[in-house]
Amino acid sequence: MMFAASMAVLTVTTAVGLAVDDRLVAGSPVWFKPFKFSASFLAYALSLAWMLSLLPRFRRAGWWAGTVVAVASAIEMVLITGQAMRGRRSHFNNETPFDKALFDTMAVTVVVLWAAALVIAVLLFRTGPADRASAWAVRCGSVLSLAGALIGFRMARPTPGQRVEAETGNPEVVGAHGVGVPDGGPSMPLTGWEMTGGDLRVPHFVGLHALQVLPFVLLALVVLAPRFARLRDERVRLRLVLVASGTYTGVFALVTWQALRGQALVRPDGPTLAAAAVLLLAAAAGTWAALRGTTPPVDRTGGAGGTTRSDTSDTHKELAA
Repeated sequence: MMFAASMAVLTVTTAVGLAVDDRLVAGSPVWFKPFKFSASFLAYALSLAWMLSLLPRFRRAGWWAGTVVAVASAIEMVLITGQAMRGRRSHFNNETPFDKALFDTMAVTVVVLWAAALVIAVLLFRTGPADRASAWAVRCGSVLSLAGALIGFRMARPTPGQRVEAETGNPEVVGAHGVGVPDGGPSMPLTGWEMTGGDLRVPHFVGLHALQVLPFVLLALVVLAPRFARLRDERVRLRLVLVASGTYTGVFALVTWQALRGQALVRPDGPTLAAAAVLLLAAAAGTWAALRGTTPPVDRTGGAGGTTRSDTSDTHKELAA
C-alpha cells in the first residue's frame, strides 16, 4: 500500500510532465513511459494488496513476497523515471555502459518481481478465500498476470537485425516491442501501441491486468446478485467466473498470436477475426450453460427468489477492501 501511494503521486507528477515537457524519446513523449508504468503499478499494487489480505494461512510468507514485489517494482520505477529525467530511453538501451547497466538492473528486478508474484500465486492456490468464486477469480487473475509478465522477457530478446549488428559492432538498442516494424512508428493514441505492425505490449498489458479484470467481474456479479435471483447461487457465480477466466485466457492468446504474426491490433486479418468470432460464440455459449437449468434460491419459507442464505454476504465481506 505504501508503494501504491507512491505510484499515485508519481502518476500525477508524470502527467504534469507530459503537459509541460515537450521532449521526445524514440518518437514518444519523454514522460509517457513513466506515466503508463506508474498508473499500471498503482492498479497492480492495490490488487495484490487486496489478494494478500484474503489469505487465511501463510500470511507471513505472503507479506514477505508482497514486500519483495513492492521493493523490486520501486527500484524499476526509480530507474525508468531517472532515465526520463535524463531524456534517455530506459528499456533496451545499450548505447553507453551506464545505460546498459541500468537496463540490466531493471532486468534483474523484473525477474525478482516475477518470482515473488509466482510465490503469491502458489499461496493463493494452496489457500485462499472461502468463497470458491472469489478464490478462482484471484487464482486465474494471478496466473494470467504471470503469463502477461513473461511477454516482457520476450521483448528483451534482440531482434534478428540487432543480432547481425552485434556481430560487427555494438548495437545501441537490444530488444524491441514491435514485431515486423521498427519501434517508434505510427502509434495508437493513449496506449502508444504500434499501428503498422505487431506490438508485444498488447498481450503484455492484457495479461498483466487480468489481476484487476477478473476480480471486478466477480464484484459485478455480487453487486447484481440482489437483483437477479440466479446470481445469488454461489455455484452460478463460480461458473460465470470460470467462463470469464476462460474467455480472458482466449483473448490473451489471441492478441499474443496476432502480435507475434506482426499484425497491428487495429488491423486484424481474416484468421484473427474468425478466431475472435469463435471466442465470442464460446463465451456466449459458456455463459448460457452457466445460467441454464439453475433453480433460483428459495427463502426459509420456501418462496422462490426470496432472501438467500449468507452466500452473497460472505463474498461481499471478502471483496470489501
